[in-house]
Amino acid sequence: MKYLRIGEPGLETPVVAHQGKHYDLSGLYSDIDADFLARGGVSSVAEFPEIDIAGERIAAPIAKPGAVVCIGMNYAAHCAESGAEPPAEPVVFFKHPNTVVGPRDAVQIPRGSTKTDWEVELGVVFSKRASYLESEEDALDCVAGFVVANDVSERDFQIERSGGQFSKGKACPTFSPLGPYLVTPDEIEDVQKLRMWSKVNGEIRQDSNSGDMIFSVAHIIFHMSQFMAFDPGDLLLTGTPEGVALSGRFPYLGAGDVVEVGIDGLGQTKNELVQA
Repeated sequence: MKYLRIGEPGLETPVVAHQGKHYDLSGLYSDIDADFLARGGVSSVAEFPEIDIAGERIAAPIAKPGAVVCIGMNYAAHCAESGAEPPAEPVVFFKHPNTVVGPRDAVQIPRGSTKTDWEVELGVVFSKRASYLESEEDALDCVAGFVVANDVSERDFQIERSGGQFSKGKACPTFSPLGPYLVTPDEIEDVQKLRMWSKVNGEIRQDSNSGDMIFSVAHIIFHMSQFMAFDPGDLLLTGTPEGVALSGRFPYLGAGDVVEVGIDGLGQTKNELVQA
C-alpha cells in the first residue's frame, strides 16, 4: 500500500493509493497518524470510496510525528566531503516535528541564513514501539513504511553556531519536506538497494544508493532502541550521501531555487525556496 494525505494544512484527508487508484479513508480513519499505524493500516481497499485527487494539495504522508530522529554521517563519501571520519557507531540528532511539510510546499530560508543546503534521505516510520530490541530482524518488524525526505540544513547554524550539536541548523520551520507517499515494506524488495538522488534547478546533485549506508536501516533501529524508544508514528531519517553544498562543489540555496529529491519506489519531493 501507499498512503498519502491531501488537502490544505490542518484539513488533510487520509488516502490510500493502490494499483493506480486512490481511495478515501476518512470514513473510518481520521488521519495517517500514530493510531492508524499502530492498528496496522488497511489490508484492503474494497470498503473505501474511490476519489480523484487531481488538483489537490499533497500533504506530508504522515501527520505530525511525535519525534523526528536523525542519523548523521551515515555515508562514507558524505563524511569525506564534510571533512569527517566515518563514525564508529550511529551519530544521532533531532529535528522538531513542526519541520515536516508536504512534498510540494515551500521551504523557508531562515533569517540570517547564508548556507541553506539539501540532503536526500530515506525516512522510516514506525508502527510499533521499538525499545531494547533483541535483534536487527526485530527492528524491521517495527516499521510501518518508508518515505522520501529532504533533511534541509543550515550549515552555519549547524556547525559554526552549533553549541556542540546539530539541531540549530536542522530544526528550522519547513526543513523536513516528506512524501508524497508512505510506502509499506511489502512494496520494497530490499530497502538497502534503493537509488537516491537530488537536483537543484533541474541539475543533478546527489546520485547514490541506500546500499552505501555505513549502518543499515535495521542496525540503526536496533542500535538506537538500546538508548531510546521509538513510538508508532515516529520518523527516523537515516543519513544522506555525497553531493551537498557543504562539499564546496555547489552553491548554497537561495530564494527561487527549486530542490527535488527522490528515491526509487517511494516518489519524489519538489520544493521551492522562499525567504522566511
